[in-house]
Amino acid sequence: MKLIYDVKDKPKFGQLIVFAFQQLLAIMAATLVVPVIVNGSGVQNLNMDPAAALLGAGAGTLVYILFTKAKSPVFLGSSFAFLSAMFSATAFGYFGIIVGAILAGLVYVVIAIIIKLVGARWVSKLMPSVVIGPTVALIGLSLAGNAVSDLTKSSATGESYNLIAIVCGLITLGVTILCSTYGKKMAKLIPFIIGILCGYAAALIFTLIGNAAGVDYLRILDYSALVNNFKDISLASFFSVPDFAFVHAVKEAGSFDWSALGNLALLYMPVAFVVFAEHIADHKNLSSIIGKDLVEGEPGLSRTLLGDGVGSMVGAFFGSCPNTTYGESVGCVAITRNASIYTIVTAAVGAIILAFFSPFVAFVNTIPSCVMGGVCVALYGFIAVSGLRMFKNIDLDENRNLFVVSVILITGIGGLALNFGKITITSIATALILGILTNVMLSKKKA
Repeated sequence: MKLIYDVKDKPKFGQLIVFAFQQLLAIMAATLVVPVIVNGSGVQNLNMDPAAALLGAGAGTLVYILFTKAKSPVFLGSSFAFLSAMFSATAFGYFGIIVGAILAGLVYVVIAIIIKLVGARWVSKLMPSVVIGPTVALIGLSLAGNAVSDLTKSSATGESYNLIAIVCGLITLGVTILCSTYGKKMAKLIPFIIGILCGYAAALIFTLIGNAAGVDYLRILDYSALVNNFKDISLASFFSVPDFAFVHAVKEAGSFDWSALGNLALLYMPVAFVVFAEHIADHKNLSSIIGKDLVEGEPGLSRTLLGDGVGSMVGAFFGSCPNTTYGESVGCVAITRNASIYTIVTAAVGAIILAFFSPFVAFVNTIPSCVMGGVCVALYGFIAVSGLRMFKNIDLDENRNLFVVSVILITGIGGLALNFGKITITSIATALILGILTNVMLSKKKA
């Protein structure tokens, strides 16, 4: 893939701001929704602040870029893989959540040290293209249901299936596709921003007509978050300090029951091994997009792991949510062909600044699910296609390769997850593990 902006290329200042904003829009919804899901679980009376999670994502991304010597253009955001661990860890308060994230991060540090000592070739041997290709494809395909579910949803009425919402989502998707394919200059580089704005405008028009005519089915856009933000005009309507997790953790530190350390380790550390597998897949995918081997080359797997692990700790420190590299960010790089590390740095700094800017957080919360669903159809699709692209050097007429790919795709798409009490190995990680075992089993030479 020919890049418009390579990793070290620096766009002009005005373009840079727009590109960074596009990256933010690509990762924003998922980053903000993780704390919302935990808050809605009802497990414990904690109120995790989405704005703090956004700041943690920005800070974690800067840490990642520092560790990777500014050679890996990807944004870190709140990790869905740790959701089940966070549900259980809420019983131990904010301090317990941060301790759990630190323990998970230590897993990355230990693996990174091992790789630094013995090299990363064993990882490539354990997970060759025949394993990584279908796994990357699976990451995109496994998210297909989420994209379609959002595409059909009306944010205003909560209907799970609304034809007007689908129209708005398809307008978003169509404009994004047209801009990316036929757009000139800036239009080709910011297809997501243009697509989201067009989808938002369509949703707004339908909603205004629905309000005027008293027809709920036409109401798609829920702008209550923006209205409530300016309901009582004050300084907080424009600027507010996020509710940081570490502030609550400091208050709870003295009363924390350290005997719970073992429970937290069992909750978080196994998930870290799962995310490690996804980390490999993401970086193999990103390597194929930018044409540079980030795993065995520069910066190397040891550095990407350290950046991801420490960045995850930073995310939890500020916003309770451990971070991970985002497939949405990788997809954005692939579609726009903009791999500039300056874009990622600016997006990270922007996330930190915007976490204090109340109107922006409120505006993002008003973007209809169907509009984001339209964008995600393209984003998740590109992730899947990036994995399928790795198949070009795989001989599927050979039984060994055929079985490895079949096992990964069917168990992953079928949703085979492994539950061990409070520990859950996700379907993607399970598929990857089974794919590795199949490949190892069939790699033995015949006597």
